Amino acid sequence: MSEADDFLKVATEAKEAAAVLAPLPRAPKDAALRAIADALVARSAEIVAANAEDVAQARENGTSEAMIDRLSLTPARVEAVAEAVRQVADLPDPVGEVVRGSTLPNGLELRQIRVPLGVVGIIYEGRPNVTVDAAALCLKSGNAVLLRGSSSARSSNTALVRVMKEALAETAVPAGAVQLVPGVTRESAKHLMRARGLVDVLIPRGGASLINSVVEESTVPVIETGVGNCHVYVDADADVEMAVAILINAKTQRPSVCNAAETLLVHADIAEAFLPRALAALAENGVTVHGDARVAAYGEVVPATEEDFFAEYLSLDIAVAVVDSLEDAVAHIKKYGSGHTDAIVTRSQAAARRFVSLVDSAAVAVNASTRFTDGGEFGFGAEIGISTQKLHARGPMGLPELTSTKWVYTGEGHMRTSDGTVVFPATP
Repeated sequence: MSEADDFLKVATEAKEAAAVLAPLPRAPKDAALRAIADALVARSAEIVAANAEDVAQARENGTSEAMIDRLSLTPARVEAVAEAVRQVADLPDPVGEVVRGSTLPNGLELRQIRVPLGVVGIIYEGRPNVTVDAAALCLKSGNAVLLRGSSSARSSNTALVRVMKEALAETAVPAGAVQLVPGVTRESAKHLMRARGLVDVLIPRGGASLINSVVEESTVPVIETGVGNCHVYVDADADVEMAVAILINAKTQRPSVCNAAETLLVHADIAEAFLPRALAALAENGVTVHGDARVAAYGEVVPATEEDFFAEYLSLDIAVAVVDSLEDAVAHIKKYGSGHTDAIVTRSQAAARRFVSLVDSAAVAVNASTRFTDGGEFGFGAEIGISTQKLHARGPMGLPELTSTKWVYTGEGHMRTSDGTVVFPATP
């Protein structure tokens, strides 16, 4: 069979599985998720061995250590992935939740309830843990999933999907509800992007080029996720010790993820007290500072270019600028930011309120690290991605964001006539 035929086969299986999965109550879905978690742990050695093939190939290809970190699975990381699946199982089932409801003046009982989206396609890069996170969230929310990871993680993803499907075979959830898109070429991704009628929604998760490609080329409706050019703004009234600690955590705790800080903005009034400390702390942690001319007055930096302030480094690099006001910081974020997460460090409640009101991002942090923008940290369990769009879902996408709604109205023989509502049997 051709690659197109192979895709049609798995997409059709997913569509059929979605119809079986959608009406299932919570208990069999939770049991299936726990079976997946147990299987991941039991077969950890098999998964890590497959991942080692991908890591070895990545090193041979000269992939950066930051990207290899995103790719790598260890027994501890597999256990963490399995635990995330168990956490999803413990979360409330969104399907059937009443979003709103009322009794209309004519006596009809009206409810808007959550329902699965159907078949969800995920196109993502690098990180094989996304394979399991996405599958778990989709299954819990009653959706089948078509997974299209990058070629760099093909061995890892194949092993993970195999383990999940074999675990599902012993449960009430159809194994066809989790599918790996065949092939590793760009054409295989296009099959998914153009599968309107078989795929109900598509979610890209990765760098700007991937996301833009999916948004521009897909005929399937897209929920757009975004890159993470996250900012930390140190206000004039910031606690210097707190600001340094938040900066170092936001930049270095895990620099290869989308909620790591990529840009530091410092109010001119606190620059003299803060920047020497901050630059020293960044240097101690191996961070290369790309600073503007005003930052260079306080220490050795690499001269920043326009591109640096747009950059999502995903590495131990950070762009730094001095600004003259909170409004200038907001203007900088508006120009260069990605709408992901931006933070202010300040002791002024008025400054915090103004920053929150002016910054138009999916998440805004006050006196906290950008690293908290995460489904797990927000209590959603594993997340499908961070949406930076404004339609349907924004910020960490958990279970409710993987549902649509339907309207249900219940009457007692209600009929609409030109004279108004008639209830059966009509009264004389």
